[in-house]
Amino acid sequence: MATTSEERLISADDHVEMSHDRVKEFLAARYHAGYDAGVDAFYTAMAKSRSSEANQRWRDQNAFASKATTGGTDSLMYRRHAAAGRPGHSDAAERLKDMDTDGVAASSSYCEVSAFRYLYLIKEGWRESTRAFNTALAAWTEADPGRLIVSYQIPIHDIGAAVDEVRWVAESGGKSLQLPVFPNELGLPDYWDQRYDPLWAAVQEADLPICLHIGLNTALDDLARRDPTPQRGIFVPMTPLSTGEQFGMWIMGGVFARYPRLKVVFVEPGIGWVAWWLNIVDDMATRQGYEFPAITELPSYYFKRNVFLTFIDEPHVVRHAHETLGIENVMWSSDYPHPVSSWPHSRKIVDEIFAGATPEDRHLVVNGNATRVWNL
Repeated sequence: MATTSEERLISADDHVEMSHDRVKEFLAARYHAGYDAGVDAFYTAMAKSRSSEANQRWRDQNAFASKATTGGTDSLMYRRHAAAGRPGHSDAAERLKDMDTDGVAASSSYCEVSAFRYLYLIKEGWRESTRAFNTALAAWTEADPGRLIVSYQIPIHDIGAAVDEVRWVAESGGKSLQLPVFPNELGLPDYWDQRYDPLWAAVQEADLPICLHIGLNTALDDLARRDPTPQRGIFVPMTPLSTGEQFGMWIMGGVFARYPRLKVVFVEPGIGWVAWWLNIVDDMATRQGYEFPAITELPSYYFKRNVFLTFIDEPHVVRHAHETLGIENVMWSSDYPHPVSSWPHSRKIVDEIFAGATPEDRHLVVNGNATRVWNL
């Protein structure tokens, strides 16, 4: 299918860099020390959880990110790519220019800082810090609220506060929520636990999608330590694959059976392996005789009704969607400005991905599904 100038590409997964200093601009000064202490506690805990070798690799990779944005040099600069160091990573006006260059009409961006990892460690002012973080994100979208979408981060250690934050996002015109992929990393129950039911009820009422972006998975720390490759090339692909654990918690744990109108977006897990996962769990529920007492339909039923996936540059997406996942359940993304990003060649890459696809399928994956998920 030829690209037309009228086609609106919507990227379902991009990134925004938000500094702690920027967050504190929206936080009363009396809470700054507590905020900093919570951040320090998180990084200290991260360092202690790793061997000295694995911790150094982690520090090196984080150092790369900062050096890349300042144009510095580093042993990891082999990862330089077209979008590296673009001011649009943090500057909203520059982001809009880069979106225009790439032919992207709207972008759903996730903050590089996972605030819910340290908000619960703040002793004084964690509620205020949560609101400050989300207010800073809202301010970033003011350059063009119709094109810049952010996922507001919801702290799940206090369900009452989480419900309040969801309602604030909805009342403020926000379009998206971000939760941790793995609540057990915070010492909390998995999402099937009924402690979360008031939160799911509030989210369902607000009609906002819950977005779960893959990233750090502390359960894989041992693999990171054992990985003999210089850039943890064995460990890295296991991170998206580990989201299968959470597919099961949400689906077979019965969350969607209790809250049928929830929309949950798994961000950046890829597509192909998920088709295998759905086939095998349906087979377990039928031919193999596994019991899933919290659900009354096949796992694939709830997946197709409630779950959405993003991908970047991956072959056979349309085939996998039609055969297993559902063409209305997958969304294209550019992943700006990360190394795998399609920027500034997204339209060319989209043309390649959808060579031979129908105009209807292409429209759904690059535009229509995202429009429906985020109520654009």
